[in-house]
Amino acid sequence: MISLVISGDRVVTPLGVGAHDIFIEGERIAAIVARGSLPIPEGARLIDATGKIVIPGGIDPHVHCKWHLPNPDGTAALTDPPDVVSKAALHGGTTTMIDFTRASQGANLRDAIEKRELDWKGHTACDYSQHIMVEGALPLDLPGQLAEAIQAGFSTVKIFTTDITPSRKGRMVDFGDIWEVFQVLAANRGVGVIHSEDNDIVMHMYDKLIREGRVAFENMAEVHNTLSEDISFRRVIRLAEKVPGTALYMMHVSAASGVSAIHEARARGVPIYGESLHQYMMYTKEDYKRPNGQIYHTYPSLKSAEDQAALWRGTLEGDINCVATDEICCTLAKKLQGVRIDDTTGGNAGVEPRVSLMFTEMVGNRGYSLNQFVELISSNAARVMGLYPRKGALAAGSDADVVVLDPADNRVVRAADLHEADYSPWEGRKMNAWPCLTVLRGKVVVENGAFKGSLNDGKWQHRAVAEEIFTGPRL
Repeated sequence: MISLVISGDRVVTPLGVGAHDIFIEGERIAAIVARGSLPIPEGARLIDATGKIVIPGGIDPHVHCKWHLPNPDGTAALTDPPDVVSKAALHGGTTTMIDFTRASQGANLRDAIEKRELDWKGHTACDYSQHIMVEGALPLDLPGQLAEAIQAGFSTVKIFTTDITPSRKGRMVDFGDIWEVFQVLAANRGVGVIHSEDNDIVMHMYDKLIREGRVAFENMAEVHNTLSEDISFRRVIRLAEKVPGTALYMMHVSAASGVSAIHEARARGVPIYGESLHQYMMYTKEDYKRPNGQIYHTYPSLKSAEDQAALWRGTLEGDINCVATDEICCTLAKKLQGVRIDDTTGGNAGVEPRVSLMFTEMVGNRGYSLNQFVELISSNAARVMGLYPRKGALAAGSDADVVVLDPADNRVVRAADLHEADYSPWEGRKMNAWPCLTVLRGKVVVENGAFKGSLNDGKWQHRAVAEEIFTGPRL
């Protein structure tokens, strides 16, 4: 029985933008038809989206909720949980987030997954899934456990090629173990999601700058530098090429050197996909010098204006396929607690403004088409992560995750108006549109700024990556 119809004159479907009526039955889209071509069923609610833009729900493939947050004194706290972040996501038009399960946090991988599920089930208003994160020296029996997890719907495995900071020893996975993981991924149709920096270069630069007394966080770009990204990306790509069937998703690409490495690999037919973050797209290392400059930082560092320009080119040329957040939701005091190159807090509270911010920058300021915008904030993530076409598309049979953007809502971003953290790195930015409606699997969960969902609405999403993602770059 049709319960909801959304009628719009700019509805973004995989086939283009048109005037359509979206008929929703239960949790799914039953049909999308030419506007006005079918009568509205008796008892169905009609939402008129004339003059607005109707898109699939946003997908953020890189968030950290209820996550370990190191303090400068060596103690640890946790970032805000899904209870907070998921509501903010829905207010901003994101209906699905992908977080992380650390394999090392359980007696075995199954135990770690079950423990992590307790953080989410019954605590999230939006849908979710988890990347499996492996760290340090891998147990001999872990490859078999990873194979089982991929088959069970955890189709992506996060790998670090660096410890990131001197205090985080044990993050980096050595290349022999990465080789073993790639073989598991190729055999089981999983995707490697890589935090890729050259550990030798990074740690050398920490030592050098500390020795020289240049420890202020403003020097971060010298440590997490473009050479590190260049060397590491190319080494990881070369290893993947030696394991046929390995597909890569390079997380938080920050430099022109990373974009170039991806571009050249794609030209050789390597199935590799790039993610950047809205911080890198919008800020540079010069912003570290601003008051409270830590609020713009995540790892790796912000880079130069030239690097930023390469990221934008990459979104048009196919080398950057997704724009994510690396969400770390915490207070301003927590974000500012580190002031050195080796203790600055990473991540940003950014999941709520992401969709509107990227609409403003892509469509409003740079002339991207609505389909290009949707691909970068939703559809491509769904494809690479194994959610498409259930997620990331307005199409018959897809989940009824629908967002209506109102281009008449040109609000200025204020932390006081948002639903996460007590600061925003986007403070004062004027938007070209803002969501006025968010629908999650057929349920109206946010309407005109009012939250109508619950923390029991979110569901874990089984993921299976389509074969086309492994046969060469397909986005």
